[in-house]
Amino acid sequence: MPGQVMVRIEVGGICDSDLSYYTRGGFGAATLAEPIILGHELAGIVEALGPAVLGLQIGDRVAINPSRPCGQCNMCRAGLPNHCRQMRFYGSIVHTRPTQGGFCRDLVCDATQCFPARFAGAAELALAEPFSVALHAAERAGSLRGKRVLVMGCGPVGALVVAAARLHGARDIVAADVVREKLGIVRGFGARTTFDLAEVPDGLAAWTDMIDVAFECSGMSDALQNAVRALRPRGTLVQVGIGQDLTLAQGHVVAKELTVLGSYRFHEEFGTAVSLIDSGRAALGSMITHSFPLDDATCAFEAALDRRRAVKVQLTF
Repeated sequence: MPGQVMVRIEVGGICDSDLSYYTRGGFGAATLAEPIILGHELAGIVEALGPAVLGLQIGDRVAINPSRPCGQCNMCRAGLPNHCRQMRFYGSIVHTRPTQGGFCRDLVCDATQCFPARFAGAAELALAEPFSVALHAAERAGSLRGKRVLVMGCGPVGALVVAAARLHGARDIVAADVVREKLGIVRGFGARTTFDLAEVPDGLAAWTDMIDVAFECSGMSDALQNAVRALRPRGTLVQVGIGQDLTLAQGHVVAKELTVLGSYRFHEEFGTAVSLIDSGRAALGSMITHSFPLDDATCAFEAALDRRRAVKVQLTF
């Protein structure tokens, strides 16, 4: 078709939403009514070009943006395509409509979804999508330059938020999780101080009222309460993790006059993520803990469910 390309998928990362579809047949309030191909963290090689494709060549290695906003609804026209009313997003249900994902050997997609890279390998390029989520969260927070930042939850997105905060000039980054094994990765990404809250539950007590910006990336109520306590008066909370019925200590929010922001997906940050990865400014490969061939997809998903051992699990095709 005009404006489309065929990409031979090399690598696909497994996301928490993929795990949710795998374990319970849905994500959030959405439930699958029929089988769906999962996968939205994708990188591969351009195999074929349709008519009227510019800027890509056969053989280019590309990261694929899984987000396909309509461009016509009021949200798209307002410059908020991540809130598109007719969004199609690979491997997910949006507005009750399933969109097939990219865990396959060949994928036909719009050329505008493909972002070429000159130097990065496919495994690193497949991190562009979750890194875009982190970069969008950092943008939502406003300027981080010279700020003291806290990241609660050091899974894939939390780890990448640490990297994004460093790139945005944060003065000091504190990170906390209940799994010690994840903390080494975030130290490599720029966290100066880390806490294993399973071992030291009150580890953040010394940081009460000291944090300028807190990113809550776990979707857990305890982590949210820790973030609120750590924030200084008129600090900013960015909620990134999606949890079930989180409880927010409104007394602290009111008394401290906190700014509370949500952060959802991304848009223009995808191209930025690819550029940062391809240039080497964002060296993120250490978070890839497991890689499995497609034939071992069940093993890959089971490995990804082991949060003590796995950070980012990828499939190869």
